[in-house]
Amino acid sequence: MKKNLSILILLCATLSVSSQKLNSNKKAVIASVEKHKEKLIKISDSIWALAETAFNESESSKILANYAEKNGLKVTRGVADIPTAFTATYGSGSPVISILGEFDALPGLSQKASPTKEPLEPDAAGHGCGHNMFGTASLGSAIAIKELMDAGKIKGTVKFLGTPAEEKYFAKVWMVKAGLWDDVDVNISWHPSAGIEADVQSGLSLIDFIVEFYGQAAHASADPWNGRSASDALELYTTGINYYREHILPSSRIHYHIQDGGQVVNVVPDYSKLWVRVRDPKRKVMLPTYERVKAMAEGAAIMANVDYKISLVSGIYETLVNRTGGAIMQQNLELLGPISYTTEETTFGKAIQKATGKPEVGMDSSIYPLRETEKTPGGGSTDVGDVSWNVPNINLGVTVAPKGTPWHSWAVVACGGMSIGHKGMVYASKAMAMTMVDLFEDQKLIDKVTEEFKTRKGDEVYEPMIDGPPPIGDN
Repeated sequence: MKKNLSILILLCATLSVSSQKLNSNKKAVIASVEKHKEKLIKISDSIWALAETAFNESESSKILANYAEKNGLKVTRGVADIPTAFTATYGSGSPVISILGEFDALPGLSQKASPTKEPLEPDAAGHGCGHNMFGTASLGSAIAIKELMDAGKIKGTVKFLGTPAEEKYFAKVWMVKAGLWDDVDVNISWHPSAGIEADVQSGLSLIDFIVEFYGQAAHASADPWNGRSASDALELYTTGINYYREHILPSSRIHYHIQDGGQVVNVVPDYSKLWVRVRDPKRKVMLPTYERVKAMAEGAAIMANVDYKISLVSGIYETLVNRTGGAIMQQNLELLGPISYTTEETTFGKAIQKATGKPEVGMDSSIYPLRETEKTPGGGSTDVGDVSWNVPNINLGVTVAPKGTPWHSWAVVACGGMSIGHKGMVYASKAMAMTMVDLFEDQKLIDKVTEEFKTRKGDEVYEPMIDGPPPIGDN
């Protein structure tokens, strides 16, 4: 997009909200979140303790859905043929504003709410990305909007989407394909972070696939000439990938995880399996690399004289940024102001930084200004990207861990189970509810957000990168 168009869009959105103050409706949603705060913290802590991984989040999903139902939202469970996915809606007519809620954990990151590494349960999962807070905060926002509708202050529909398996498999892709955002005008999302920021940065597109090699078993010493090694093919394939890394764009990434390389040393393996992932900031750049890496599997199979099979798991788009929406969110962050931390919380944060080898500077309580330009995306990817290519998306990051904390680590789990995480979760809930108030109150803001969405998307036709039903039970 041309720079002057981006600046014009940003200025228009900023001017639209710059004169706003903390009006009665925003005070009301803040009060609602405060009213539910202790229950929201309890829900978050329950999901934190459960730490259920992708497509296994049965209890976590139930806790959120039950609380939505208890507060008067209409809940539909098992949407998109995913047992742990659900929607919770309230109201009628337009506008329809949706909000995302994730709640899956990561394997092997179990941790107590302690600033030193200490598993709650050895080898168990943990919320190293803060999704226990993600879904809970978003539901709190939806309930606040529902209560404002009950008071007759705003009209329309609020739609909470319980979205599982973000860390693996990317369930939102199947949910998008099922049409769950077809009636939505604007989507709201957030993510736990180490700073407060209206997020107007993209992420990486990616694609996941499984490569399997099939050979012939034989005794590894007595008659190896009768064997055709699937393990040889795997090693040749990964060697090819590693040589290929030199010749891809610096922005691209290739990862792999060997899932089966053979079982015992004295057998020529007749089977091997690995999970492969390709990423790039742009899907159109990622896809040719993906095709090349797939072709290399055939070459490895030929060299090892084995058969092979490639199975698509899923793929996701980069996030389509919406700076107009970001400007609306930014205004509400500035109205809320920074998060305040106690001496004990600051000490906890510094202890986390010390334990992870980071400068001991404590918590970052500042609100970052809206970025004027889009930086090169970091290494992260999210299936929120697929939502953002189907409906305008406004995104937010809020502090739940000290500055410099390694993400997807025990340190984030520790903070997510105590007051540092709780404060960030409550803050996010308020900021998103306030932003939804702006949208419900002013159709012109929705029109401007939608205009930028259409401009950025252009003539790109969204194509979900999945082949078949969700891989339930494949963990």
